[in-house]
Amino acid sequence: MLLDRDGLKADLYRRTVGHNESHVLVPLADIEATLAARAGNRGIGVEVANTTKVADLAPHLDSLALIAIAFPSFSDGRGFSIAKSLRNAGFRGTLRAVGPLIADQFAYALACGFDEVELPAESAARQPIEIWLAAARAFRATYQRNHNPAGASILDRRWAAKLGAAKLGAAE
Repeated sequence: MLLDRDGLKADLYRRTVGHNESHVLVPLADIEATLAARAGNRGIGVEVANTTKVADLAPHLDSLALIAIAFPSFSDGRGFSIAKSLRNAGFRGTLRAVGPLIADQFAYALACGFDEVELPAESAARQPIEIWLAAARAFRATYQRNHNPAGASILDRRWAAKLGAAKLGAAE
């Protein structure tokens, strides 16, 4: 099951590289060869372990449309740190969390910069889509900037309120 903040979505990416595939998802070990063979193709994604260093991906960030970060278990949160670091490094493509996350982690995944979550069938069966969407809506305000489609972060709102109060005081 693949979902984003709006619900279920179709997966355009294929993990097997065929001649007719427009969107491919390859392991990190194959990224150099894939990028060379498919120069100019904007549908290239890479799947990485949650131990991958951002520096290993940095030379390819502008060439990748998708980075899928593996979560071996819901209790291993290293993928969240990698996602945030990739966003801070300038990656603007799609970030996908892959693995047995739980719905309670969905809002945090979105706040860290993930765009979508790919769940194994067992995880999807335990927590239906409605639970995931409710979890994503549970937190309307976040401290993280740039990954909140609802608007400004909590700190931005506080700063704006402080500036507004200062302007109001100066006008009196």
